[in-house]
Amino acid sequence: MDAKVNVVLVHGAWADGSSWARVIPLLQTKGFNVVAAQLPLTSIEDDVAATRKLLATQSGPVVLVGHSYGGVVITNAANGVPNVKALVYIAAFGLDEGESIEALGKQGPAPAGAAAVRPDPNGFLWIDRAGFAKAFAADVDPAQASVMAAVQGPLSLRSFAGRSGAPAWKHLPSWYLVATNDQMIPPEAEQFMGQRMGATVRSVPSSHAAMVSHPREVADLVSEAADSLRGSAKSPSG
Repeated sequence: MDAKVNVVLVHGAWADGSSWARVIPLLQTKGFNVVAAQLPLTSIEDDVAATRKLLATQSGPVVLVGHSYGGVVITNAANGVPNVKALVYIAAFGLDEGESIEALGKQGPAPAGAAAVRPDPNGFLWIDRAGFAKAFAADVDPAQASVMAAVQGPLSLRSFAGRSGAPAWKHLPSWYLVATNDQMIPPEAEQFMGQRMGATVRSVPSSHAAMVSHPREVADLVSEAADSLRGSAKSPSG
């Protein structure tokens, strides 16, 4: 009998592992073993290390999923981890080697949501709570968006400016979900990154918080990636 496919979910900036709360039950119902990382958001290196610690607890093939900045993390964390068999990007940064979020953002007009980002004196970036819903989660229930704003995890400037290493998407099959109403990452940039990595690209009329407002579409894309592995999931070594 095939080993169960594991799904490891990696949140992005201004979020935490609970941002996957509506996706996790859908994936569990489909028979996947699902866990979500909790990133410190202090640097790419720190966040990759946290993700790899979680990956080390998984037995069998893994689909590694990243939202937003979590895309940078999975792009780097999957290298050298042989049981990671597929990558899924949800409105995420799919950087190439040497690229940074900061540099990528300078290649075109700033997205509307960038106006709500505020630095603090300690080297972290926050989204202004009053503008959080419009910038990050415009199609999320207002009460839930308010909670998301209150519990947001700030992104370090080190993470924002940090350069990505060799991208795992160059040697792993990838899937990409474009959020066509995204105010944090331009949808055109998402489409470009998905196509550049040779991913299977889908789209959803969503804000940046696609996993909250469109959990079924997110779960379906993750399931598509996971289902592609079922035939090869023969042993704990993947």
